[in-house]
Amino acid sequence: MSVAIGSFLVFAASQVGTPGPANMALLATGARYGLRAALPFVAGVALGKQLVIWPVGFGLMQLADRAPWVFETLKWLSAAYICWLAWRVANARLSIGTGGAQAPGFLAGLIVHPLNPKAWAMITAGFTGFVNPGTPTLQATAVIAICLLSCQIVLHPVWTFGGERIARAVAGRPEEKYLMWTLAFLTVASVFYVLFGGGKV
Repeated sequence: MSVAIGSFLVFAASQVGTPGPANMALLATGARYGLRAALPFVAGVALGKQLVIWPVGFGLMQLADRAPWVFETLKWLSAAYICWLAWRVANARLSIGTGGAQAPGFLAGLIVHPLNPKAWAMITAGFTGFVNPGTPTLQATAVIAICLLSCQIVLHPVWTFGGERIARAVAGRPEEKYLMWTLAFLTVASVFYVLFGGGKV
């Protein structure tokens, strides 16, 4: 097999399923709006990774060698965007199923992974660590893309639903604001861990 599918699926699940900026954003969005209202955001987050996979697969990483400042800029744009999401979470109050503010939509989710430097690093590791030399580019990229999307379809809603269940336990109670600030803090902390400590996607 030109791509080690089984091994890569284990690797992908370990990356997609563990805490990190994207999953914290999903958890917080589920807590604020509930899984059903957050589904467009969840779909955007999942499909947004495809916007990284295909350019990387077809050689965009060559640009990183020639113009590393592009990816350094991308890293800080990522941090700024996810911290902005955290600020929205910190100042929100839970109202699952009661309307109110509109949940972030598909486009908001779509840019989470393209602005996430760890997503670029994880995808690059997939190509370099699990694809045999000489594998046709289209084949390798399609396999990586399908494997990651499969993991995301399963695991992203789990994180979002987890946020909803947590919220239902504290909505309208004094603990609510502390939950929202805690989620925001964890989101920011995960950004710094990714930037400086090699955290998960």
